[in-house]
Amino acid sequence: MKTVKQILENFSPVEDKYISREFQSFGIYLAEQLDDYKHRALFIKLAKTVHRSILEKALSFAVDSNARNKGALFMWKLKEFKEVVKGKQNVKK
Repeated sequence: MKTVKQILENFSPVEDKYISREFQSFGIYLAEQLDDYKHRALFIKLAKTVHRSILEKALSFAVDSNARNKGALFMWKLKEFKEVVKGKQNVKK
């Protein structure tokens, strides 16, 4: 049996990365679809905090376009969808 010290000495954060939650997986999927792997942490956070249906609508809009910067288009459309949903919630009150 190994001690905790031995396990931590052998742990390499670069090589031993893994995805343990579903929202992390979806965030990485967004980054890959939008060809914006640099901002994967942002997409993981969005996958955790924003409703999945809104993300999927914005993703489909961005992927179907001919834009050079699909990540920026995704963020713009996501903002619009959030405002529409927020406006509908205010009307219901």
